[in-house]
Amino acid sequence: MSTAAYETHEVLNQPPALENYNLFTTDRALMDAADRNGAGWAKDRLTVYGSRLGDAETIEMGRLAHKFPPQLKLFDRFGHRRDEVEFHPAWHGIMNLIIGEGLHSAPWAEPKAGAHVARAAAYIMHAQIEPGSQCPTTMTYGCVPAIKRDAAIAAEWLPKIYSRQYDAANKPVAQKTGALIGMGMTEKQGGSDVRANTTKAMPVGAGGPGAEYIISGHKWFFSCPQIDAHLVLAQSPGGLSCFFVPRWLPDGSKNAIHIQRLKEKVGNKSNASSEVEFHNAHGWLLGEEGRGVPTIIEMGTYTRLDCALGSAGLLRGAVSQALHHVFHRRAFQRHLIDQPLMTNVVADLAVESEAATMLAMRLARAFDRADHDPQEAAFRRLCTPAVKYWVCKRAPNAVVEAMEVHGGNGYVDEGPLGMLYKEIPLNSIWEGSGNVMCLDVLRAMQKNPDGLEAYFAELNPARGSDRRLDAAIADLKTEFDDLGEIEHRARRVVEKMMVTLQGALLVRHSIPAIADAFCASRLGGDWGHAFGTLPKGIDTRAIAERARPV
Repeated sequence: MSTAAYETHEVLNQPPALENYNLFTTDRALMDAADRNGAGWAKDRLTVYGSRLGDAETIEMGRLAHKFPPQLKLFDRFGHRRDEVEFHPAWHGIMNLIIGEGLHSAPWAEPKAGAHVARAAAYIMHAQIEPGSQCPTTMTYGCVPAIKRDAAIAAEWLPKIYSRQYDAANKPVAQKTGALIGMGMTEKQGGSDVRANTTKAMPVGAGGPGAEYIISGHKWFFSCPQIDAHLVLAQSPGGLSCFFVPRWLPDGSKNAIHIQRLKEKVGNKSNASSEVEFHNAHGWLLGEEGRGVPTIIEMGTYTRLDCALGSAGLLRGAVSQALHHVFHRRAFQRHLIDQPLMTNVVADLAVESEAATMLAMRLARAFDRADHDPQEAAFRRLCTPAVKYWVCKRAPNAVVEAMEVHGGNGYVDEGPLGMLYKEIPLNSIWEGSGNVMCLDVLRAMQKNPDGLEAYFAELNPARGSDRRLDAAIADLKTEFDDLGEIEHRARRVVEKMMVTLQGALLVRHSIPAIADAFCASRLGGDWGHAFGTLPKGIDTRAIAERARPV
């Protein structure tokens, strides 16, 4: 009997993989935001990087880096301590890509107007393909202002940090072509309350800025133990202080930083996060004793920016996958995009993604201009924790919805949604959780009233463009009429600030369909409790077409 009639494995109605596309030129919101915020000069470079990221080979490297996570090698076969981490070759391939693009240091090494914005656009794209590599990249980017406090350390280390050569060799920095820097702040007993740290640092001699100290204690989260140095908080005789702790010492010996284990994280699988102990390790004081938090906090400011950018990127990646799916998949005799309820869902997700991208990129512009514009500096101080809170808080629900668009295929780890889903909660937790961010916004308001003035100045150009936005601005102002129980209301206040700012940005700079959808739903209240509940009269097809990655 012939078996031809029983052939069952013909594959039909499956969308092609989203690959060999350009992450920059297919993201109109990102292109517009980069140009509008001062990085129009970087269009060609961002176009090239977008193409490299969307290449099938790069996407496969990202998949392999997560499938084969790093392995801890504490000892060699003879019993000597190694304290090394071994990575799959795909990790090194991705690191060559991101360091080669300069996302770890370009705004410092090649300063120019719009440099932070250009980097932000590239960072949003990179997050969609392999976010684990962004951890060492971000920490290195954020460390530069702190390292500049010490002339000797800066002279030795900044040229290696500014290098675009990724050098994974396990040897002293003097023998390497490039260097990466991390940070070690939190401990078991304190977490975000770093003033509860117990790690001790005692001066070798008289102590003071730039002096050598001996450090004993532990860190509960010590990301990227394989890289070249970390900024570490420890209790010195003068209080909590910040120390530069290299992996190798000037005499060529290994510093006594003993890895205890690698963290078994929910996501972020390609990146090594560890617990370590310092057994009389050597470190050099950055800044003054007792000023550890102010010294390291600027590093935290830059890493918080990257949390917002990263979440905006992960969200864009998930929405791109959902849109790609619905324009190809058919059900009930129609493409999914032609079914009104599905169009509502993906349009709603696209609105959320564009609003997140606009907000994060506007914040990046403040980083470019803060040094010479006091209003931008005040805006940056107030809005960095606020933007980090809001974008990172909103993105997870949207990624889950994008996964649901794919049905069961979205929940299979062979596809990209699984990685995005497991990665997306991370940025809300790292570099200060939601409550810490909202309380920091209140602290910024109290210390610098100019921040709130700078924030409202950003809303003013959009006034009169949409009645729902005008009403939201008026309502927001009432939150500051009575500051009683402001801490209790902190999340509510920050939420209103950010959604109103997003509305103002969209009204001014996006297409009418997206501005109308956002104002009607997020500001006007004509919205349900889940994505896909945009009100009637919204041009959902135009929104979907704008966001589609083609």
